[in-house]
Amino acid sequence: MADALAQIGVTGLGTMGRNLARNLARHGYVVAVHNRSQARTDALMAEFGHEGTFVPSSSMADFVASLARPRTVVVMVNAGAATDAVIDELTGLLEPGDIVVDAGNAHFPDTVRREAALRAQGFHFVGTGVSGGEEGALNGPSIMPGGTVEAYATLGPILESISAHVDGVPCCTHVGPDGAGHFVKMVHNGIEYADMQLIGEAYDLLRQGLGWSAARLAEVFASWNAGDLESYLIEITADVLAHTDAATGKAFVDVVADRAEQKGTGRWTVQNALDLGVPVTGIAEATFARGLSGGVAQRDAAHGVLPAHAEPWAVSDEAGFVDDVRAALYASKVVAYSQGFDQIAAASAQYGWGIDRGAMARIWRGGCIIRAKFLDRITEAYARDPQLPLLLADPYFTGVVGDGLAAWRRIVAAAASHGVPAPAFASSLAYYDAVRADRLPAALTQAQRDYFGAHTYQRTDKAGTFHTDWSGNRQESEV
Repeated sequence: MADALAQIGVTGLGTMGRNLARNLARHGYVVAVHNRSQARTDALMAEFGHEGTFVPSSSMADFVASLARPRTVVVMVNAGAATDAVIDELTGLLEPGDIVVDAGNAHFPDTVRREAALRAQGFHFVGTGVSGGEEGALNGPSIMPGGTVEAYATLGPILESISAHVDGVPCCTHVGPDGAGHFVKMVHNGIEYADMQLIGEAYDLLRQGLGWSAARLAEVFASWNAGDLESYLIEITADVLAHTDAATGKAFVDVVADRAEQKGTGRWTVQNALDLGVPVTGIAEATFARGLSGGVAQRDAAHGVLPAHAEPWAVSDEAGFVDDVRAALYASKVVAYSQGFDQIAAASAQYGWGIDRGAMARIWRGGCIIRAKFLDRITEAYARDPQLPLLLADPYFTGVVGDGLAAWRRIVAAAASHGVPAPAFASSLAYYDAVRADRLPAALTQAQRDYFGAHTYQRTDKAGTFHTDWSGNRQESEV
């Protein structure tokens, strides 16, 4: 019986859970598997049982009993109430010192709550971000585990072995305590929203400005993927644009409804950024753009009614226009990542997590959805200065964004004058100009706040906090 005990267990055998279990088995681990409905467990064994050593169970009690002590259980069920129900069932069967891993897309405050509750009972709870979709789960994802250092000592070598590897380095590291892993995964997804929106805006500008077919634009994106923009999202964009719909013979992208959905992680990222006071304008615009795309009633009411007064497109230098869009896309992507890393730094300070931003860039280089060539450059930037206050201020990124700045301005101006929505491009450029500005109109905003609400202000010429008696003698007093 001892020989049959599993080293790790997975409960929840949907697509991600099943593929993660297969990944573990392929790497030589004895894997206990369980699902609330027996059919999924049976299907896994029938289709993939030959890939390694699985120990299937029909009940949670048998599943826990099949695990070697200290037990390590990976929970792969829907976030929210379903996760809580599984954890409650598990903790009634586990023993102090056992490890529970939530590898779903949990909201990090839930992870903080669960970690504290399980720690009080003597368990280790590890909220773990997993990125890469079903293919990554099977062949090597980017893995972002939180929890205790003690739990990572046991769990880390397993997760590192099944993660993606870049230059021989695993795309997995201990992120920090309690909710840190799920927080970083949330920001990862927020950056993903911005990245996808920016790519969509680049596609739209090229198509409207040049009138090229989707197939021809696929070639453009494929060529971009051979340069600085090399990334998974650019790669799949070229593949999608080249695809023809079998039913109609049209470009596939032209038969897909233009209403983008979301599962909440982008919204969570923006909400948390507001709480922290961190401007993640690119992520916010991408999140709102998805919401706008789904506003069917509003769009129907506006279509054909709201005037455009837009200039007609007349691009004389097609190659130059394509390169301008490429430069604007790259610069805007840098802003999105810079803002995301600012949010990670702010949360790390707020919650005492001690997150290494360079390590986050390193583990995102492979396996995950936002994997990209320039993450090597971000890793290098934080190696040069681990306390770098602004990614854009790193000499490399200052140079490459500066080189593309004129093109970036031309594209944002062209989008506005031709009536093409490019909110993520425009907000990213506005952020860039704001963060580099010597002085902002916030001075007037603060003076207004003091006028109507006595909210006080600070001065540029001396220390202290002040209020002006606006409704009286207009004398200034220090408060």
